[in-house]
Amino acid sequence: MKKWYAVIGDPIKQSMSPGMHEAWFDEESIDACYIPIHVTADRLREAVEGLKNLGCSGWNVTVPHKSAIIPFLNQLDASARQMNAVNTVHVLGDGTLVGSNTDGKGFVRSLEEAYGEKCKDKKVLVIGAGGAARGISFALQSAGYGPIFFTNRTLEKAIQLADDLSNSAVLSVSDAELSLSEFGLIVQTTSVGMNFSQLGMPLNPGNVSEGTVVADIIYNPLETEFLSESRKRGAHTLNGVGMFVHQGALAFETWTEVRPETGFMIDKITTTLGG
Repeated sequence: MKKWYAVIGDPIKQSMSPGMHEAWFDEESIDACYIPIHVTADRLREAVEGLKNLGCSGWNVTVPHKSAIIPFLNQLDASARQMNAVNTVHVLGDGTLVGSNTDGKGFVRSLEEAYGEKCKDKKVLVIGAGGAARGISFALQSAGYGPIFFTNRTLEKAIQLADDLSNSAVLSVSDAELSLSEFGLIVQTTSVGMNFSQLGMPLNPGNVSEGTVVADIIYNPLETEFLSESRKRGAHTLNGVGMFVHQGALAFETWTEVRPETGFMIDKITTTLGG
């Protein structure tokens, strides 16, 4: 029987995941399909039960359901427990629903694909303290990066995140701006600059050192103002396309035990978005 997979969220029509996974199924000659499903918060439990009962083999989870879905799953892997968020559900043969989160590992794969291990053994600054910051920081630390510093407009959230992560500390936004030259890797995880609707930058990159790797997990636009201004100062930049593709590839691998080729997909999405 043909297998099928899905992505659920609200809204969902903007998702690029269906095109990505369908292309990988074709590339790998896997007889399966992947569909977007619009699920509102009040229908989430019903949607999970329906997906399982209708034989869905796995699905991705996007906003606003990444944490809300947890009570409806049977198991969480270490990544999902650390982040208290799920972006991938795998349905085992006995019907067990296992939640995982591939966002952080996807970022690390994207970073190392672009720059190798250039940033290891250097100080890391993570801008933001939400779910993406949590996943990325845990994944970076697991991969041997750090020490990791956090900065966020709401300092209490950064302090809470730092308390959960060893070998980390917190800086105010103003202190972070003054000390940017000390960091070998800067990761922007907030929504500032996304889709041209939230103009501005999370902080002033004026003190970024030449050769620093500056990453922004936003991929629409392909180059945020923060990346553009950092590049003008000699930084090496990385947008969010690679993270998006690699987190999807990790989900694909979880479901199919096949690691898809990511290079052509990064090029395809970059072209689609106007690169």
